[in-house]
Amino acid sequence: MTQTQKALRGVEGAMTPGHLYLISRVCKDAAGAAGNIFAIGLFVSPISTFRRIVRNKSTEHFSGLPYIYALLNCLICMWYGSPLISCDNLLVMTVNSAGAVFQFVYIVLFITYADKAGKVRMTGFLLAIIGAFAVIVAGSLQIPELALRRITVGLLSGASLLSMFASPLFIINLVIRTKSVEFMPFYLSLSTFLMSTSFLLYGLFNDDIFIYVPNGIGTVLGIIQLVLYFYFKRRPEDKLKEPLVAPNA
Repeated sequence: MTQTQKALRGVEGAMTPGHLYLISRVCKDAAGAAGNIFAIGLFVSPISTFRRIVRNKSTEHFSGLPYIYALLNCLICMWYGSPLISCDNLLVMTVNSAGAVFQFVYIVLFITYADKAGKVRMTGFLLAIIGAFAVIVAGSLQIPELALRRITVGLLSGASLLSMFASPLFIINLVIRTKSVEFMPFYLSLSTFLMSTSFLLYGLFNDDIFIYVPNGIGTVLGIIQLVLYFYFKRRPEDKLKEPLVAPNA
């Protein structure tokens, strides 16, 4: 037996199940921390849109619905990550708590500068989201078995994430039809890809199907967006265009 084989066998003998578990926990936490950082990049991306809204004191042609959907998604995922539902998803709770705060602020600003009809409509949507979340929390707490409670909220969380990740399909379709990337900002697409990939790894290391399945789909969609961006960005006519609308995250 060579020295190299002896060394490898010694390493294998030293890697007990406890060591492997510790390594997986460290990798999970690292992926979750990276996901939190990249998610913040997504949460701050609409700031330029709201600077324009505040400066013009009007919501103009912007839609507030993306922030309503994002708030509901963050609230459900935050609840799924809470210790009352899953005791090993703290980083999921922290990132979605931050996201919920960002989305709530955006919605309040949108309501402030919307016209009268817009104020009523957005306020109604906000109250509906708060009511729906309250029903989810109260209903899930009525389930005494923790495993069943986690599955129930996990299904809602996964469905919410999938609906959010489905929104880039409209942008992808628009890019293909117009052969232009003016409505698909690069850094937004990159942040989406990096965040989805981070939480895909987080879910895999944590063996959580409700996290790695929707984020796996998000990773694939992120790759498609980046490929389309670099493909159509090479077209010379794109260099002459200025973005007309600041897309909402």
